[in-house]
Amino acid sequence: MPDHPVKDNVEYLPLRSGGGKKLPVSCFIITKNEADRIGRCIASVIDWVDEVIVIDSGSSDATVPIARRAGAKVLYHEWPGFGQQKRYAEDQCRKPWVFNLDADEMATVDLKAELRQLFTSGEPQFAAYRMPVHIVYPGRDRPRLFAKDHTCIRFYDRRRVRFKNSTLHDSVDPGQYPVESLRSVVFHHTFSSFKGLIAKCDERASYSALHASHRSPGKLRLRALVEWPWVFTKYYLFRRHFTAGLDGLAYATIIAHYRQARIIRMLAQQTSPEGSHAGTSSDPDLIPVRTRARA
Repeated sequence: MPDHPVKDNVEYLPLRSGGGKKLPVSCFIITKNEADRIGRCIASVIDWVDEVIVIDSGSSDATVPIARRAGAKVLYHEWPGFGQQKRYAEDQCRKPWVFNLDADEMATVDLKAELRQLFTSGEPQFAAYRMPVHIVYPGRDRPRLFAKDHTCIRFYDRRRVRFKNSTLHDSVDPGQYPVESLRSVVFHHTFSSFKGLIAKCDERASYSALHASHRSPGKLRLRALVEWPWVFTKYYLFRRHFTAGLDGLAYATIIAHYRQARIIRMLAQQTSPEGSHAGTSSDPDLIPVRTRARA
């Protein structure tokens, strides 16, 4: 039996007390159909940030009531694209210092302590801070050995730094400001099963192909040939998924397959008679199931 309460079929991590008063930080999260993980995400920050803002783009599951019961303020905003949705979320925050999490992520205790340390002498020194975001495989409670996944800007002063205004990508643009690196990690529970990972990658491949800018057909054909072996090598060896055993082999294979599928779908999209309309659709059915589809 778990040593923490279970509500709405979602495991809520115990809130950790004793860390002092809350930081003058707003945490924002974008969601759509994240009922199976939003509670864990909010629980990892609710006791040490000033507020948690959830921007939902039309969940049909229990995401919204679970988020509210977990202590978040929930607002609806129709999906405009990845970067635009996060920029909208930034604007809803009360505090100038913001911390962004995705619904399938959680802040670690070490990260909480490191962020708290930044405020010991007033406001943090830098305008933006990047941190490692490491994948946690289904059935595990921490990243694989020697994990090396993504390093992203997640904590920043929104008066000076903002998310890019991009439909396809969600990344912070630091502009002319230097960015400091933090050591502590965000845990990324990016998929709950390999079947779910396949569905997620398939949907994201179609979304990316639809919204991609025009590319040379010749270059796309060349990429279609080399994409699979390059992506597999990148994930399995360079990002060290081999340390996860058969799980890592399966993960790298799935990612390589759908990265290649994305290129093939881009080529089909841009060489078809309707290809000139790429990037203009706002069909909500084409929004990825997970608002965070980075793998």
